[in-house]
Amino acid sequence: MHDLLHSITQLLNSLFGGPLTALMAKIGIHSAFPGAPITDALTLQLIVAVFLLLFFIAARLTLDVERPNPLQHVAEMLNEFVGAQGESIIGHGYEPHIPFVTVLFLFIALCNCAGLLPGVETPTAHPMVPFGLALLTFLYYNWNGVRAQGPIGYFKHFLGPVWWISPLLFPVEIISHVARVMSLTVRLYANMLASDLLTLVFFSIIPFALPIVFLGLHFGVALIQSYVWMLLALIYLSQAVAHEEEAH
Repeated sequence: MHDLLHSITQLLNSLFGGPLTALMAKIGIHSAFPGAPITDALTLQLIVAVFLLLFFIAARLTLDVERPNPLQHVAEMLNEFVGAQGESIIGHGYEPHIPFVTVLFLFIALCNCAGLLPGVETPTAHPMVPFGLALLTFLYYNWNGVRAQGPIGYFKHFLGPVWWISPLLFPVEIISHVARVMSLTVRLYANMLASDLLTLVFFSIIPFALPIVFLGLHFGVALIQSYVWMLLALIYLSQAVAHEEEAH
């Protein structure tokens, strides 16, 4: 499996490595491997993204109210599961955010589970992957906060309920919001790296039977971490879009 993944990475680098390196250089980013900036971790993310795209397209094209197929059942279960979480956390007006949160949940879950494949490193065990996802989540909930409340209304969220404590509370709120990016990144990265290392150690010591237990543990950690990320994204959204009278 590792050889197949590496072959795909080499193919992508041969096709897009040169232009991508040139583009990165123009924006001030210098690749550690000029001409081959695409890594196995990035290739896995692209594979997961393409798989999810095909899954949603297929589910939409085969939609049938009278005779739903297995793919539609899976899609409906996912939508109901994430929708129930969104309704309980955000409440009224949760529906527009379900597509984003669903894709985020599935992408992280599949990337986490990629580490179950023989010889394949979990993409989310590389810090830049969860950092990118954390930054995307941060931008999404803040943007929707501004859209829901307006720039001034959303800005008031950082000032607190009492005007005289605002000078003290404002920098604390800003730091706490920015720290969410670090918190999301470290939580996912550390858990998946530890799971990868634990599985690798036991496979190298005892190559049969016992490591299966740790593969099961890795699978459990993968699902839990994607679920926790989804919950935190919904909580951040609920706080961002809630009006002042609802927040207090």
